[in-house]
Amino acid sequence: MNKIIQFMKRNYKILMVIGALSLAFLSFVPIEKAIRSFIPQEKSSDPEKDKMLIELLTFVIEKGHYNPAKIDDTFSKGVYKDFLNALDPSKRFFLQSDIDEFAKYETQIDDEINSKDLTFFDLTYTRLMKRMEECKSYYKLALDKPFDYKKMESINTDYEKLPFCKNAQELKERWRLQVKLSTLSSLVEKQKLEEDLAKDKNKTLEEKLKIFRESQGENLTEESEKKFIADVEKKKNQAPKTYEQLEKETRESTLNSLNDNFNFIKDLDREDWFSIYVNAIASRFDPHTSYFGASEKEKFDVSMSGKLEGIGARLQKKNDFTEITELISGGPAWRGKQLESGDIVLKVAQADAEPVDVVGMRLDDVVKKIKGPKGTEVRLTVKKTDGSIKVITIIRDQVEIEETYVKSSVVEKDGFKYGIIYLPKFYIDFEDQNSRDAGKDVAIEVERLKKEGVQGIVMDVRDNGGGSLKTVVDIAGLFIDQGPIVQIKSAAGKKEVLFDRDAKVQWDGPLVVMINEFSASASEILAAAIQDYKRGVIIGSKQSYGKGTVQNVIDLNQFVRGSTYGDLGALKTTTQKFYRINGGSTQLEGVKSDVAIPDRYAYLKMGEKDIDNAMPWDKIDAADYKVWDKQNNFDLAIAKSKERMSNNAQLNLIDDNAKWLDERNKENNYSLNIDKFKAEQKALDEKNKKYKPIVDYKNAFQFKSLPYEVDEMNKDSVLKEKRDRWHESLSKDIYIEEAIHILNDLQSENNKGLTTKVKKDKLVKS
Repeated sequence: MNKIIQFMKRNYKILMVIGALSLAFLSFVPIEKAIRSFIPQEKSSDPEKDKMLIELLTFVIEKGHYNPAKIDDTFSKGVYKDFLNALDPSKRFFLQSDIDEFAKYETQIDDEINSKDLTFFDLTYTRLMKRMEECKSYYKLALDKPFDYKKMESINTDYEKLPFCKNAQELKERWRLQVKLSTLSSLVEKQKLEEDLAKDKNKTLEEKLKIFRESQGENLTEESEKKFIADVEKKKNQAPKTYEQLEKETRESTLNSLNDNFNFIKDLDREDWFSIYVNAIASRFDPHTSYFGASEKEKFDVSMSGKLEGIGARLQKKNDFTEITELISGGPAWRGKQLESGDIVLKVAQADAEPVDVVGMRLDDVVKKIKGPKGTEVRLTVKKTDGSIKVITIIRDQVEIEETYVKSSVVEKDGFKYGIIYLPKFYIDFEDQNSRDAGKDVAIEVERLKKEGVQGIVMDVRDNGGGSLKTVVDIAGLFIDQGPIVQIKSAAGKKEVLFDRDAKVQWDGPLVVMINEFSASASEILAAAIQDYKRGVIIGSKQSYGKGTVQNVIDLNQFVRGSTYGDLGALKTTTQKFYRINGGSTQLEGVKSDVAIPDRYAYLKMGEKDIDNAMPWDKIDAADYKVWDKQNNFDLAIAKSKERMSNNAQLNLIDDNAKWLDERNKENNYSLNIDKFKAEQKALDEKNKKYKPIVDYKNAFQFKSLPYEVDEMNKDSVLKEKRDRWHESLSKDIYIEEAIHILNDLQSENNKGLTTKVKKDKLVKS
């Protein structure tokens, strides 16, 4: 069965946002290009396996891709650029001499792919390991003594346009400036904090308590108040920190962060770096073709199904130790009430087997030991937060990752009750047809909302990156009687139309679908179908992400019989294209909202259209479908919404903020003189004050869970906290507010006499 998934960014295993340095500047790298670079621990590798993987990759892509690119010099140049950018995006490892040496391969990678030659990869990988080892001393040297923050110097962080350093001395200087920027921003923040603490000391305990109580609101408890008072008493006698102390602290924290980065070597090996190379090749066919190693394939399956078998705990690496960071609500560890957040896992044992020491072990390997089939036993030796050592026995079970699943809420306006359905992804378990999937779950939520007597539904697919196409057809079918939902075209030109063949309409009332620029793939198909049928109003960003392609995940092991190489992983490759029932593709253009609402990222380049090798837009013949004719005041509701938008000061402020963010994104020069830096930051702070109402905004609605969930929340404090947070975010959401207004405008009794006027106005204008 096809497995369809959308990733808005290329899915390299080690592409992560760097967390090493200042949060204010996200270290040396712009957010959208950030990569966390580590020195991997060398492990034995098999070049023959690597060669076979390259051969398999190109064979499968060329045979199965919708429109495979020709592997020629142009293709080679793309791989060359992407791979080097993935290895060293901030240009802080390679020297210009390295690049000069690599340059001869710029048009030879295609030849190497065809001849299964790994010379380019081996050269760049070996050189990167060498340069990374050298760079360890550069940041340590820079942080060894205090910086001169009075010196007039600056740094440019536009690394894409920055040249590579000519020699080691230039590279040392680049590291010094980059590290100085990070420590300077941290120092300024620490000084601000000290100033705030000094001001706070002048307030009485009663004044502080009043502010604290107001900030806590309904979340205030007797315990939290006692803790606050204890903290105030503790800080009362603390002497303010000197400049020297703060300066030293910033260097120490930056050093520790960088050491953590470079000590992450145990979680990456040569195979991981080779996966980056394989992905640099795969993604040149199109942005959504990518390679999954064995462990990545497993994570993909979990993300699609929304469940796994194990103990239900989230883990993270903390130096050489594995720490429990969260227990998944309803999972076996959560039910057992022995394992807690903050516990450190020291040993893992399978049933009666001898415990295995996991200190210093790769996180992925620790996870593999703890996970296992439902019904099996695992024993964890953990160090509790109080220092005690305890052995905890857990019987593994199926764990559902609740955040993956659909959820709903109810809200009232003008005596009408409305339902909000939030769908984070179009999930499905391809291995178990009887398990939960998005189509079934949305149908259940619709029935629950109908039982509550709602008179309109908001379907929220903002930030939904896609998923199963089958579930899209099922969900769209809930809102129409029957008919086509999406058209699909294969590489051979064959067209297939996917239909909702169930004449039943589960919800025939007013409907609004919410999208944003991160709604992609399956989300766009749902929005497009609802829009083409004129079944509901689409509101949100000017357009959705613009991914109109279908991917299949192909297990590469099936092509090699009797392999001794181990798991070869899987390939996700583009095999088809989506088309709306009106014939247009969602590729690049996405779905344009009926009511476009300003958002903070409107002017930043984030969509499919901004990727250099994205597939083009085109169109085919329209399918045969009938527009929904049971919503008489559809056009009126859109007109009224647009009128509200034009007069909404909050939305005008958001649009102004979006333009300013776009300008700020192009600003790459920072002063490293503390006085100038503070002046620049003060100017930014003053500008930010203008946009504070965006964060402080609160709509007039109160959102509530359905009765069945209220019962569950009374038994599950974790679920209650998650729902409370969601409802709080909804109460600050101006877009949800407008969606509710539109539902209200779609009520026939609210618009008697107005619908005819709108129709007459349209006739006059035409």
